[in-house]
Amino acid sequence: MKSRSALLFPLLSLLVAAFFVVDLTTGSVSVPLDEVWAALTGGEVAASTAKIVRSIRLVKAVVAVAAGAALAVSGLQMQTLFRNPLAGPYVLGISSGASLGVALFILGAPLAGVAANGVLASLGVAGAAWAGAAAILVVIAAVGRRIKDIMVILILGMMFSSGVGAVVQILQYLSHEDALKTFVIWTMGSLGDVTAQQLSLLLPAVGLGLALSVVAIKSLNLLLLGEQYARTMGLDVRRARRTIFLSTTLLAGTVTAFCGPIGFVGLAVPHVARMLFRNADHRVLLPGAALTGAAVVLVCDIVSKWLTLPVNTITALLGIPIVVWVVVRNQSVA
Repeated sequence: MKSRSALLFPLLSLLVAAFFVVDLTTGSVSVPLDEVWAALTGGEVAASTAKIVRSIRLVKAVVAVAAGAALAVSGLQMQTLFRNPLAGPYVLGISSGASLGVALFILGAPLAGVAANGVLASLGVAGAAWAGAAAILVVIAAVGRRIKDIMVILILGMMFSSGVGAVVQILQYLSHEDALKTFVIWTMGSLGDVTAQQLSLLLPAVGLGLALSVVAIKSLNLLLLGEQYARTMGLDVRRARRTIFLSTTLLAGTVTAFCGPIGFVGLAVPHVARMLFRNADHRVLLPGAALTGAAVVLVCDIVSKWLTLPVNTITALLGIPIVVWVVVRNQSVA
């Protein structure tokens, strides 16, 4: 196992670095590798090329790495906590909360006759999504204090998502065409809408979420065999649950706020990491899932550029076969 991990970690790191470089060269305008290097190191290169590489593609590639790692780790945590292979980073209703925040900002404000200026304009789509995701954290934290059964929390999260989805659909039905188009485009997910200024907010939030997931590694290993076993081993389950919920909300909520909902990465990548490392220890799985997620989203971004499609469609096409395989395998084992 150790020799396998010792081989896979450097290999995955090299793959992430290679895909990162390819992502910088790929786009509507192909940029040769030597010009990319010159743009990054301050060498002689056309001003337009330098701007494309530094201001657009570099930011987008960094966002892809951060989003892939964040969604994969949050998905791994949810699958372990709920002991459900089909649990993902959005099972707590984080995506629904973010969608409601964006819907109220884009669709609800015009319907209410509120102009997007002042405090509302400064909030922005990302701020509205983050506010919606944070509201979910408050609800989950309040519910988690009263309910011991983790499956009840899962069911409540799904019911809340359905209720929020209904509200969003009502707003869509009542909205004007331009506002509706803006909202639909946001739901498709995009890595390219994040600016350099927003990146300075996204990276610390994702970094804090990843740090909390590292703190929760011991708790996650104990929770593999169920909450009852974890309690007998002296784990404060409610405290561990809060830490994992906060980490997941920071990771999935931040990515959703800035990039829109990106599906199937958090659901499928943890299974890919388990297949690669053949290890249930989160000291191995967590960094393994982060690297795998970063590599997968970089590949999806490259393919989406080639096909000129939203990145969400590519992650779905790659993720759905893995999810189907997980379901079939579990049924076969049962």
